[in-house]
Amino acid sequence: MNRNPIVPFILIMVFGIGLMFFLSFKGLGDSKDLANEAEGGEKPKTEEVASNPEDLYKSAGCIGCHGDAYQGVSGPSLVGIGKSKDEIKEILLNGLPGGMPAGLVQGEQADVMAEWITTLK
Repeated sequence: MNRNPIVPFILIMVFGIGLMFFLSFKGLGDSKDLANEAEGGEKPKTEEVASNPEDLYKSAGCIGCHGDAYQGVSGPSLVGIGKSKDEIKEILLNGLPGGMPAGLVQGEQADVMAEWITTLK
């Protein structure tokens, strides 16, 4: 049975045209935000805040280095860390050279997160 060799090219063409239309409409929708940002305006904030420290731990990417059970993978274990709440908050806000990035947790969330880390056992 011989297959028609033109069918895959037609499917790719239809997919490409559909993708062009989709991306064009997406760009039109974002044009006001981009114009506002280019004029020095603030970018609209749409980020949701995690409701508890454990959700924040998962959403901020901490789980990648400290593990799903806080056991430590490429970063240190968080269980029984032996640091004060203020020391932990300082690390969360400013990071550590050669490892922990700064700014993963901000402001009030850093207080809540530091308090939560001190209670891990």
